[in-house]
Amino acid sequence: MKAQTLVRWAGVGMVGMLTAGGIQAGDHGGHAQDIVDTAREAGQFETLVAAIEAAGLVATLQGEGPFTVFAPTDEAFAALPEGTVESLLMPENQAQLQALLTYHVVPGSVMAEQAMTLDSATTVQGQELTITTGDGTLMIDEASVIQADIAASNGVIHVIDAVLMPE
Repeated sequence: MKAQTLVRWAGVGMVGMLTAGGIQAGDHGGHAQDIVDTAREAGQFETLVAAIEAAGLVATLQGEGPFTVFAPTDEAFAALPEGTVESLLMPENQAQLQALLTYHVVPGSVMAEQAMTLDSATTVQGQELTITTGDGTLMIDEASVIQADIAASNGVIHVIDAVLMPE
């Protein structure tokens, strides 16, 4: 099921405002943390981190990368139908959880400004995310990017307000 994601930016300057007022990757001795540790410290991705752990993807997302992660907030996971998250976290549903999570990851480091010039991106899961722009709006399936360009040592995180669902 494809969904349309609206990201409203009034030009590239807004991207800087999104990151300036929000979370940043931790800086430890001049080196940003990896994607997983950045998500852990942010405080708004507890469900995502639990899902990454249950899916056995921690080592991958702490790997060299680079990766672009469209990271749903805890509120985004809470908006799923009741019981969905609990079901996905069950060991017997690990393959389904892996497919869902890898649909949120694109190989390479794609910053918001670059994403605005793309029509699509192939996810690690193998399906395409549709990317469109118009009137300063970036659309990636159906989640709004509420914070862009959070640098990590092995890629970039864009915070989204909905869980993307692969077909």
